[in-house]
Amino acid sequence: YRSALKEIRTKLEILNDEFRLVHQYNPIEHIESRLKTDESITRKLMRKGKEITVENIQKYIDDIAGVRVICSFPDDIYQLAESFLKQDDITLIERKDYIKNPKPSGYRSLHLIIQVPIFLQNEKKMVNVEVQFRTIAMDFWASLDHKMRYKKELSSEEVEIIQEELYDCARQSAALDERMQGIRDRITKKQRTDTLLIEDKL
Repeated sequence: YRSALKEIRTKLEILNDEFRLVHQYNPIEHIESRLKTDESITRKLMRKGKEITVENIQKYIDDIAGVRVICSFPDDIYQLAESFLKQDDITLIERKDYIKNPKPSGYRSLHLIIQVPIFLQNEKKMVNVEVQFRTIAMDFWASLDHKMRYKKELSSEEVEIIQEELYDCARQSAALDERMQGIRDRITKKQRTDTLLIEDKL
């Protein structure tokens, strides 16, 4: 799984480099990766009612290896994900679009469960990796939401109030993403028009 994380990171970094070369623009702000802890894997198997074995870990848990890609704008997410999935050694297992269809909490992100081959000394292993694509605003909201949900000392009434506030914040962060995307599109269109005018004069 650690090797799979290296493989996915490299693929994404190469795509980012190509974007910079071709478009003078980086769609990726940064990349994070993590491996689930033994405790987290055990808890997940127990919730699924499965015996804790290596076979069950490989069969029932798709997100042992996780990569999070933080992008500048929503359009970057879809363009990058499309380019990533076109690679012939990447197999898409599952796609969940929480950007177009946010969770009831307001959570937004594009989740891909993919499979990538890892070549070992005497064999090839197909390894599942969860890849999440988010904007900076989506990631900021999700990080705070995650921290809030682990505050056990809050009363049920306080939790309900906070959930409503978080949902409202999610709507505002979505609106911010849209506005920033709109500004970027206007700048890009202006640059494209100026380039065409210069070419016509030449």
